[in-house]
Amino acid sequence: MSSILPNSNNGDAQGAGSGVNSPGPAPTFSPLYQQIKALIMQRLEAGEWKPGELIPSEVELGGRFKVSQGTVRKAIDELAAENLVVRRQGKGTFVATHHETQAQFRFLRLMADSNEPQRPENKILDVKRVRASAEVARQLDMKSGDAVIFIKRVKSFNGVPIILEEIWLPGGTFKGLTAERLVEYRGPLYGLFETEFGTRMIRAEERIRAVGADPESAVILGVPPHTPLLSVERASFTYGDKPVEMRRGLYLTTDHHYQSELS
Repeated sequence: MSSILPNSNNGDAQGAGSGVNSPGPAPTFSPLYQQIKALIMQRLEAGEWKPGELIPSEVELGGRFKVSQGTVRKAIDELAAENLVVRRQGKGTFVATHHETQAQFRFLRLMADSNEPQRPENKILDVKRVRASAEVARQLDMKSGDAVIFIKRVKSFNGVPIILEEIWLPGGTFKGLTAERLVEYRGPLYGLFETEFGTRMIRAEERIRAVGADPESAVILGVPPHTPLLSVERASFTYGDKPVEMRRGLYLTTDHHYQSELS
């Protein structure tokens, strides 16, 4: 396997120094460990190592890419911090999966105010194949009118409806996703996407604002109209920064709060 790294050859370095008086932006260089991280990401995207599988050791990867073990370790540190891989003491480093308990609520930041254990349940209200509106098409990097899967569901905790969600997915990527499959599946939704459709959500962007419950959402969530809710709009991405989900959620925060860790 090739050990050539982008932006790491002497020719690039010499070219950068010889063009002092030439117009145009200066070339950019990334640290070696980030180049190794990018190469590992390419292997993950290509499916060389599947979710839940053990990846080669730092020594093996160092030999493959012709770099030191410390450089590989720093690259894997970043991948672990981004929840793309998981280190297990005495066992090695594994590709992260949405089926792991700690990953199931990675993109759900709504926390209970109390320490009482939370029993999540999902109720599917609607699943249908529709044509993407201009907004949905823009968010999913599709053409307006392309087929998308629309899902509407309610997430309850300990029997109390807390989140009303609307989800749009590219129809081609999730061909075959039906209401029956969603109802019978008992694991996390992102786990289903990962296992049966080969699509892993690796990052998300959210926009949050305060809104009042409209009549329909008020009935579904069991609250009076105009009850304050959090409106959370999320775009989720897979490898290559490809958008593969658009989601809108209304969160009831009477006994819950939205928690975000900043670092």
